[in-house]
Amino acid sequence: MKTKLMENRCKFWVPKKSRFCANSPLQNSLFCGNHTPRTNNQWIPCPIDPSHSVLQENLGSHLRRCPLVKQVQSLSTQPFYQKGVNAGKEDEQEEPETGIPTSGFDIVTSEMKRNAVYSLNISEFFEMIGKIESVHAQICNDIKDSYKIPEACGVWIKGEVDRNVPFQEKHVAQQASMLGNLEEFGVLERIDGKENCEVVERAENSNGVPAVVEFGAGRGYLTQMLADCYGIRRVFLVERKAYKLKADRSLRQKESLILERLRIDIEDLNLNAVESLQRLPYIAIGKHLCGPATDLTLRCCLANERSAEQCGVNCYLRGLAIATCCHHLCQWKHYINKKYLTSLGISKEEFHAITWFTSWAVDADHGSDLSDVIDFKLRPESIEREECNGDANGVEAIAKNMKAIERAKLGFMCKQIIDMGRLMWLKEHGLQTQLVKYVPSSISPENHLLIARHLGGR
Repeated sequence: MKTKLMENRCKFWVPKKSRFCANSPLQNSLFCGNHTPRTNNQWIPCPIDPSHSVLQENLGSHLRRCPLVKQVQSLSTQPFYQKGVNAGKEDEQEEPETGIPTSGFDIVTSEMKRNAVYSLNISEFFEMIGKIESVHAQICNDIKDSYKIPEACGVWIKGEVDRNVPFQEKHVAQQASMLGNLEEFGVLERIDGKENCEVVERAENSNGVPAVVEFGAGRGYLTQMLADCYGIRRVFLVERKAYKLKADRSLRQKESLILERLRIDIEDLNLNAVESLQRLPYIAIGKHLCGPATDLTLRCCLANERSAEQCGVNCYLRGLAIATCCHHLCQWKHYINKKYLTSLGISKEEFHAITWFTSWAVDADHGSDLSDVIDFKLRPESIEREECNGDANGVEAIAKNMKAIERAKLGFMCKQIIDMGRLMWLKEHGLQTQLVKYVPSSISPENHLLIARHLGGR
């Protein structure tokens, strides 16, 4: 009987499970639909969800039954869905884009960025490095180490939490330091006991902070710590993907907490149209918002604030904490402060090069603290321009011959330039703000935190 069942199985061997695939094979094939050998000219990415592919000849029928079709159709009816509302525009002088889908062809890939850098001649390459050094020295002088573990997070730091909650020391340290920096910056206040929680509830329309919006929330465990340690009462989790093992179940068990998950791309979220958030101040948080997601979040929180107030919708930002990362994915169109970089003499093409260099920040050994890597001499003495002048791959040869710590220095400088542009945009919008290193690089090389708060009685 067992042998017969095995004969009716797909003949694709699954190494991790040490057995054949359990699915039934297609008719006249040894394999199931998932494991049928593919040829490049037959399969194309699904236009609705590029994470999977489809036979080109079946594209028409697939588009009618793709699992994301119903989700997209349902989302389009939501009042807070506005396609591309936070996308930005290529030219700062253009009129704002509304309702126009972002084309995938607008994306400048890492390969395109690398090829552009390698196409430079030796003089152009060193001129670009000199400009990066000069701009960094001009604007990145006040980035402090700020590793804060607040007393409020003691239960998490000691591991005295529900064992059903995933616990990884490095992630807990990052989450706790984010909240510690928010507390020190005056955005977050610890609430102890029922009486004080009621004070927060009564203060919803005054100076309290009853709501938290976590962007790129994933499974929501940053919010889980925030709710456990600071008595937050209203939570909105913004995430475009579906996740298993979410913190939602644990959060919903808190009787005093109201949770709403918005499954939507930040690019398409009109936060002012979220009915349950209207007339409430809120804190925006995000841990490791990859690449342009940071820019989309800033635009989502602040770009439309003035129009919301004019319409009588008192939904506004009290403060934010965003741990930035994956700067190599940043795009010129989405970047929040093109005007500022342009004023520093950085062109669109140089911005693409800067974003590509940021991937070098993880080249060095991060087992030790690299907080002083910026002080290291950037250009190795062993590399001279003359050595590569006769080499057809001159710039590529220079890049590959640089030591890891030298590449890391350039990468960190470029990351900080990008983040300082974001900080200056927040200042232009009337926020008090800081850029800090919130954990040692030995915990995570992606260790820059953008924190901000509104001043006055907002």
